[in-house]
Amino acid sequence: MTSFESKTVRITHPAEKVFALLSDLSNLERFQGVLNAPGNDKLKITGYDRDSLSIEVSPVGTLTFRIVNREPYKTIKFEAENSPLPLNLWIQFVSTGENETASRITIKADLNPFIKPMLSKPLQEGADKMADMLVVLPYE
Repeated sequence: MTSFESKTVRITHPAEKVFALLSDLSNLERFQGVLNAPGNDKLKITGYDRDSLSIEVSPVGTLTFRIVNREPYKTIKFEAENSPLPLNLWIQFVSTGENETASRITIKADLNPFIKPMLSKPLQEGADKMADMLVVLPYE
């Protein structure tokens, strides 16, 4: 498995609020505008419930990520269900103050030597963009 780690971002909310919002994917309703913003033509949310999220990824198709583990205030782990290659994603949290949380996204993918050069850059960029998105979500 090849690992892609995002930059670490600072979220100006306590880890408890960050975890509460992100560990229940039905909360996506609250921030659809941020996720499906104009200009974001490569990702489109097509469905979600408490434990899963389906996104349309150009040019891959629709991927469904299911939460497979929640460790309160530390991690949320996802596994891709219908991905053309084995893919995992997790969000890590570390409280760095009363109203501050450091967070990072990690993506692990089973990339063979032929597709690794084509997918490494998009996966790294995707991890960084997801981390940036965590900063602007409405945690209140």
